[in-house]
Amino acid sequence: MNETPEKPVAAKKAVTKKATAKKAATKKTATTKAADRTAPAKKAATKKTAAKKTAAKKAVAKKAVAKKTTAKKAAAKKTAPAKKAPARKAESRAAMVRRAHQINDGLAELYPYAHPELDFSNPFELLVATVLSAQTTDLRVNQTTPRLFAVCPTPEDMAAMPPEELEELIRPTGFFRAKSKALLGLSAALRDRFGGEVPGRLEDLVTLPGVGRKTANVVLGNAFGVPGITVDTHFGRLARRFGWTTEEDAVKVEADVAAIFPESEWTMLSHRVVFHGRRVCHSRKPACGACAIAPLCPSYGEGETDPEKARKLLKYELGGQPGQRLKPPPDYPGKPAPPLAPPAAAS
Repeated sequence: MNETPEKPVAAKKAVTKKATAKKAATKKTATTKAADRTAPAKKAATKKTAAKKTAAKKAVAKKAVAKKTTAKKAAAKKTAPAKKAPARKAESRAAMVRRAHQINDGLAELYPYAHPELDFSNPFELLVATVLSAQTTDLRVNQTTPRLFAVCPTPEDMAAMPPEELEELIRPTGFFRAKSKALLGLSAALRDRFGGEVPGRLEDLVTLPGVGRKTANVVLGNAFGVPGITVDTHFGRLARRFGWTTEEDAVKVEADVAAIFPESEWTMLSHRVVFHGRRVCHSRKPACGACAIAPLCPSYGEGETDPEKARKLLKYELGGQPGQRLKPPPDYPGKPAPPLAPPAAAS
């Protein structure tokens, strides 16, 4: 009778099952150990990534704060005044007028040679030179006019000039098209309405193209001996710094100053104040420490007060440099200005 070997088969199955279980357990253990080995590295990598993200966020935040701070500083710097002007003491009208006359006396001692800084030999030349002096220096005008007056010495000659030729002659002074138009207009007006002569009255001069009160006063005071106050940018600036006026409009400045000084002083006062404005009391950085009238100036301290540094700011003859005129008066203590350099030859 045949018997089925159940026990050996069952035993074999049990052994196989046990081996499989053992193998699975070994595999699980190996996986667990591998996981245990990689966990710290993964954790460290995660931590490192988080640290990087945090650092990046901090850097962005820090940069934003720095940018905001810089913007605030720039805004504050833009809105805040560069330098606080010294507070002015209140003074009576009589005290101001007395101080103004002392300033004029001091400037007369400092600039006994004060004069108009445009080269001219007759009223027409002075009129033309003054019109050309707008938006440029007297030096550049003086370097330009010799050639101009050699070609057209009279109003009749200038009125007959072709516009393009006149523009080329006055080109170095800038704004040559507008100035050429004004010169042609005033020359024609002098020829047609005044017999080729420059009129000696303010009312007539201001009717000419390109001629305002400033130009008219320059011509009247220096070509005709008629007293006048010339309010250019230098004169207006110093009149306000000296406390003679608070006005910005040139006509109002002229009226305020005219009420302080006698008419006989107007022309020379204009020269002295303009001289001082060009040489010492500059617009951006006045040389307060080298100013002869500093004790009389209510604006002392707006500029450089150190004497040594202030002396380095002086210009023209006070700074050891040439003046603005090619033909200065005999008593001028400085050097004549050089003529205009010839244009470079075309290569």
